[in-house]
Amino acid sequence: MPWGDRPTDRHRSFTDAGALHSYLCQRFPHSCFHSTAYYDDPSQRTMSDKGWRGADLIFDLDGDHLHGINPTDFPNLISAIQDQAWSLWNDFLEPEFGFNRDYAQFTFSGHRGFHIHLRDPSLFHLDSNARREIVTYIRGVGLEVSSSQREDSGWSRRLDDGVERISNMLSEAATGSKGSLSVNTLIEQARGQNHPVSRPKMLDLIEKASSKDHVSRLKRDRSLKVFGESGTSLFWALVHANSTVSVIGGETDENVTVDVKRVIRHLGSLHGKSGLRVTEIPFERLDPDGSKPFDPLKEAIVFGGSENTKIRLLIDDVRAIISDREIDGNSGSEYVVDEGMAMFLQLKGWAELVPS
Repeated sequence: MPWGDRPTDRHRSFTDAGALHSYLCQRFPHSCFHSTAYYDDPSQRTMSDKGWRGADLIFDLDGDHLHGINPTDFPNLISAIQDQAWSLWNDFLEPEFGFNRDYAQFTFSGHRGFHIHLRDPSLFHLDSNARREIVTYIRGVGLEVSSSQREDSGWSRRLDDGVERISNMLSEAATGSKGSLSVNTLIEQARGQNHPVSRPKMLDLIEKASSKDHVSRLKRDRSLKVFGESGTSLFWALVHANSTVSVIGGETDENVTVDVKRVIRHLGSLHGKSGLRVTEIPFERLDPDGSKPFDPLKEAIVFGGSENTKIRLLIDDVRAIISDREIDGNSGSEYVVDEGMAMFLQLKGWAELVPS
């Protein structure tokens, strides 16, 4: 993808890594992608002439699809989406589908998300419908709560955990304790499940959910309408929203998984909207709560240097961390930063250079 408005340069084929490297040095593109599919002759200019042989199974998690996350609080966004990437693998892909980590590659996208590549030859042949079924299961589409009552399945356990989690969230919202979700965020989560809800309805559920008796009865029998017909339906919508890897449900992300002729960001390339590197993550460092979790805001940094670049913020509520330098300010605030931070903020459109 070149800089500016020039069209993307596609249908390129290289005989070796050196040829690719020379091409990139000559073109210095905005962003670089590679095909997730395999072809008899990838250099053909039309898709029908390439001879499709199969495709990797790709999961693209993008922080843009997270509910209740301020998009200009970049560290918080990255932390939340990293949790989702670990949950997708640890709660769904490996235990539920039996996918083998020996065929898996985990990468930071260089911007707002993470990619999971599965290069298992036994999965290459899966068509779009089969891949969509995987996404449908992960999203819990069509899940009937009461029918999952006694099944020894991942979703049954997920629902049990979800009842406890949501009852605690609603209790915290009722008391207004520090760190609790706002009523508006809870409403947004419910609506993200296509559940119509008004503020009075959510406030009514928050009040009723403070009763431990109601919650205990629901744990024993999921078919009970302990909060009334509409209140119980709303409660389960919140459980569903918080029990699935919600970002995989975003339109763009689902398309990445189901598309058998997709392109994905090239490992080691720089993302033109951030200046950060697309970086591979060792599996043992994918868990954000592990002993040595991957930190993209330190490990995907390419540019640095001394702090001698002055920038001015163009929007409010900006928070960014590049290496160990943190910026937290509003439109008009000025800072002297290093090259990496200046490049990141400008490429994001959050800041401009201040002439010296």
